[in-house]
Amino acid sequence: MGAALLAVLAPLAQSAAQTAAASVAAPAPAPAPAPESYTAETTWAKLAKTYPFIRIASRAVPATVRAVEDITYVQRGTHALQLDLYLPAAKAGERPPAPAIVLVHGGGWRAGLRSNLAPLAIRLAERGYAAATIGYRLSPEAGYPAAVLDAKAAVRWLRAHGQSYGIDGARIAIGGASAGGQVASLAGVTADREIVEPAAAVDAADAATAPGKVSSAVQAIVNIDGLSDFTAPEALRYEDDPAKQPSSAGAWFGGRYAQKEALWREASPTFHVTRETPPILFIGSAQPRFSMGREAMIGKMTALGIPSRVVMVPDTPHSFWLFDPWLAPTVEATAAFLDKYLRGAGS
Repeated sequence: MGAALLAVLAPLAQSAAQTAAASVAAPAPAPAPAPESYTAETTWAKLAKTYPFIRIASRAVPATVRAVEDITYVQRGTHALQLDLYLPAAKAGERPPAPAIVLVHGGGWRAGLRSNLAPLAIRLAERGYAAATIGYRLSPEAGYPAAVLDAKAAVRWLRAHGQSYGIDGARIAIGGASAGGQVASLAGVTADREIVEPAAAVDAADAATAPGKVSSAVQAIVNIDGLSDFTAPEALRYEDDPAKQPSSAGAWFGGRYAQKEALWREASPTFHVTRETPPILFIGSAQPRFSMGREAMIGKMTALGIPSRVVMVPDTPHSFWLFDPWLAPTVEATAAFLDKYLRGAGS
């Protein structure tokens, strides 16, 4: 009887031991990073040894630019999402209405600050553009598609309220860098389509800027080193790395590619190209992993007669736009593209 009981219990004990060992061996999920863990300062500390000539781009606002900070553009529960506006210095009414661009910061969808893109916004304002740097919900607060909904809400706010700031609501672009480039691209190519914006999911700041009341369509997109296809093999090698617990993308989607394949595909801008897709500028670093999906997306756009442009900033790391001397060519490319597709468009 004792031998029979041992024969039954032994496999159970072995299974329990294996389960316990596996649970001990599995690494605990990494804590969510703070938003300020990705800034020009933290990135400079990582890059300065390899690129000793770089300098953090200045956030000083010159006399030719007017900054209006901490504007709430949408309320998400108790979280008031804010943007900072950088405008040509002449007051509204003293100059023609300015075309505008919404700028979405990077940080792996889970970190970063809107002030990261202030240097770019300031330099675009010096060129006559209104530039809005936006804060948005990061993945520790809300996963996909929250950031995309927030970017669209910022476009709607600018269109609905921009006249008070001398902004031409008929000429709005959206742009972003790194994760922000992907968010901006996806917001731009889906625009008013409900594919990532069911009306029930949106808590608008006011009824006037709710989806369906004001358009979130843009006239141009600027993608600075942001992914266009999460499902490309090279993208998955980094974004779906099992050694990361979780990866930045996995944290945003709430699961790895095998678990959330539909979301990983839905969030890839390349799969949403239509005849309504606006012109897109791609600005890339020397790190090819961030350009995944770009060529396929351009091919689809070209087949539909939609303009695109690629500008590479040679010998650069990711996050090059945060630093001089690389900010200058980024500004030049962006301003030239906006000059072509926003100047003379709209009213």
